[in-house]
Amino acid sequence: MQTTQLYAQHSRRWRDNRYVYPVISRRSRGLSIGINLSPGKQCTFRCVYCSVDRNVPGDASPVDLEVLTDELDVLLVQAKSGELFADGPLATTPAGLRRLNDVAFSGDGEPTASSQFPAAARVVVRALERQGLEARIVVITNATKLDSPEVVQTLSFLDAHRGEVWAKLDAGTEAHYLEMDRSAVPFSRVLANLLLAASVRPLVIQSMFVRLRGVPPAPGEIDAWLGRLRDLIAGGGRVASVQVYTAARRTAESYVTALSDVELEAIAVRVRAMGLPADIFGASR
Repeated sequence: MQTTQLYAQHSRRWRDNRYVYPVISRRSRGLSIGINLSPGKQCTFRCVYCSVDRNVPGDASPVDLEVLTDELDVLLVQAKSGELFADGPLATTPAGLRRLNDVAFSGDGEPTASSQFPAAARVVVRALERQGLEARIVVITNATKLDSPEVVQTLSFLDAHRGEVWAKLDAGTEAHYLEMDRSAVPFSRVLANLLLAASVRPLVIQSMFVRLRGVPPAPGEIDAWLGRLRDLIAGGGRVASVQVYTAARRTAESYVTALSDVELEAIAVRVRAMGLPADIFGASR
């Protein structure tokens, strides 16, 4: 299996597990162990590019933290020993990608919207400590709940345990936000939440750029998006890096297609001109 095929394998199902799954992540650049706190597929966004099949009902039962702990312990042991790569879909993983880089809260919905997020964060920290592993703990979020007191407290806890926040910013204008992310949460709240979180720790900003019905983002939309980054910094927020990426898997809407690496790089160049690190992740990466 080629590396591009490995990157495309982002199933939230692994063996008989309910919540924990391994992926070879293009953005993590290696093994990422995912934590799915949204098996019921609940999310505060309905992104046109989402790869989760919401036509198939999810499991809406409460997250069982004991089961999650057991599943995570097993996968961490297997990742540490190399057993995880002995057979099955990860057996062809190149040696350079077999290192555990992070445990990531991602899954089938917004992880910070789960009532179990605070407790699950502590489960992950204890599990890594038991195995003597120093992997990052990444919270991949759409930023809609970053103003919740429970989420604020949990992220503060994770800050002391190699935590990182990778937050989504897919648009510069309200209209494009509604077209891309289709959320009932106002765009102004997302922007305020990004500044709130970035005032405490540097954020990794994740931004998806695609063609909608064959049309790439308008130049004015790119300008507006860059303006949002400038506003974030001017307001005292810190940005560790920007991930400029495009669709690499099946999307919720058939009219969503990928941008080319050349188009992504043109956006990234403008981010770097602002003094921010930027990486591109194309459909073939």
